[in-house]
Amino acid sequence: MTLLDDRQQFGEPFALFEDAGAFDHVPVAPAPRTTLPGRPDDVVTPSVQRPIARISRQDVLTMAGSAVSALCTTMLIFGQLTSLSGTLGFVVVAFVIFVVTYAVVVGISEDGPAVVDKVVTVLLAAAAVLAIGALSSVVSFTLWRGRNAIWRPNTYTDDLGKTGPLDGVDKGGIAHAIAGTLIITAIALVITVPLGVACAVYLNERRTRVAGLVRTVVTAMTALPSILAGLLIFSTWILILGFERSGIAAALATTIVMLPIIIRAADVVLRLVPGNMREAAAALGAPQWRTVWHVVLPTARSGLTTSVILGVARGVGETAPVLLTAGFTASMNVNPLRGAMVTLPLAAFTLVKSPLPSQIARGFAAAAVLMVLVLVLFSLARILGGRPVGQLSKRQSRRAANRSAQDLRRALARHASQPQATTEVSG
Repeated sequence: MTLLDDRQQFGEPFALFEDAGAFDHVPVAPAPRTTLPGRPDDVVTPSVQRPIARISRQDVLTMAGSAVSALCTTMLIFGQLTSLSGTLGFVVVAFVIFVVTYAVVVGISEDGPAVVDKVVTVLLAAAAVLAIGALSSVVSFTLWRGRNAIWRPNTYTDDLGKTGPLDGVDKGGIAHAIAGTLIITAIALVITVPLGVACAVYLNERRTRVAGLVRTVVTAMTALPSILAGLLIFSTWILILGFERSGIAAALATTIVMLPIIIRAADVVLRLVPGNMREAAAALGAPQWRTVWHVVLPTARSGLTTSVILGVARGVGETAPVLLTAGFTASMNVNPLRGAMVTLPLAAFTLVKSPLPSQIARGFAAAAVLMVLVLVLFSLARILGGRPVGQLSKRQSRRAANRSAQDLRRALARHASQPQATTEVSG
């Protein structure tokens, strides 16, 4: 223990002895000295961070040289060294050689993690290009094959009831298929939205064995082939109950296909609602049903809308259930309770099998309309689902602010209308 520690421990008595010189003969240990290591002769310069958000000039040159080398090597293999042939094989072999060559060239100047990063980047970019190319080829092929009927107004205003097999694309259209698609989808939507949202709420609010069983069944139904849904409605609604093929039967089959998609998507969205919002509502004395109706569902409104749109996009493209339950007709039918009804997928499936060029063009026109409809639905789902749960749009924020201002004015008016309480103070 040093003198400083003794002074702090004993206080004033220790100070008196110190002033009297009682501790002059006590040796004081020298303060410890810090010894710094010597500066090395070779100063290590900090490593420069490698940019990963952009492609440098060196990366472009490396990829270009590897691509040229892979092309030349593949041409040598297919032309001189082996008897291989075929465009697909040439492309696959050239891509494999390009990846290997690129990895070797990058490994000359980069370390191991950098090589792995750049090779994986090339593979992911190639996968993205392949997917975009496949999608572009499908879209372009559909538009090209249906070019003779897509740009004609009668395609969207007429049906095929009075169109003969030898008539050109200037007569007849797919209006009956468009109407059938909208009617069947609307009926299925009316059935699936309340059932799907109610089931998702039940799965989130009840932690029971029954809820776990329901979740398992719903998960299994998401992989259910659509043909089984059509067979179920065909055997029960048509064969057992004796109803005819109609739009309502097709809507019931489409409902079975759409329902598990909506339930699973809504279940995931409702799980994202913060638990403290439920706790705050319960602390205010709100019952569970009121908490769900006024707190949980409004908070997850955008996500629930997205789940409904995804379910509609799945159901609108089904062909087998409609073929089994609604049949096929060439004329317009807007009554879902009686008579056959056709949808856009079924019309495209039926028309493209015809050997006549005009019918094939109408079939591809129906496929193009269906493609545009699904694209619009998925775009809406992407726009509505881009905000996190609980984040309001500008319009919703303005509406919430206006409601808050109205509540404040109503509270102030009620407070002003009440008589002021007087307190008498006895002196």
